[in-house]
Amino acid sequence: MTLTRYAFAKAQWHADIVDRALTGFCDLIPAAQVDVFDVPGAFELPLMARDLAMTGRYGAVACAAFVVDGGIYRHDFVAQAVVDGLMRAGLDSGVPVLSVSLTPHHYQDTDHHNAIYRAHFVEKGREAARAALAITESRAQIAA
Repeated sequence: MTLTRYAFAKAQWHADIVDRALTGFCDLIPAAQVDVFDVPGAFELPLMARDLAMTGRYGAVACAAFVVDGGIYRHDFVAQAVVDGLMRAGLDSGVPVLSVSLTPHHYQDTDHHNAIYRAHFVEKGREAARAALAITESRAQIAA
């Protein structure tokens, strides 16, 4: 039996927080089954997700990013574009594309907030892994 492979793409902005999602993901899916890809920021995730999904090598593609309010409303547009693009990548490729892309309304670059979001990203990574396992199992049942 061949083990399902998974792709995990992550944005490098706030990597100290975003990388925790991969930790959570690999708590449930062995790292040996996960290929990891870094992109500069959240905006680059949909293209990478589509490219990874189109290879046909992965049962699912998970994408992680942290889009914060830098004092202008641009973050809302970026976050919406990323989530829409990830959904489109999944629909266009036929491969599940999962989002661990978070946009907090009141993030501040403090030790307190960073600790909260690091822990939150671990849990969100676990949630993405549960979703990846569930959707690949369901799709395997449909295909059988």
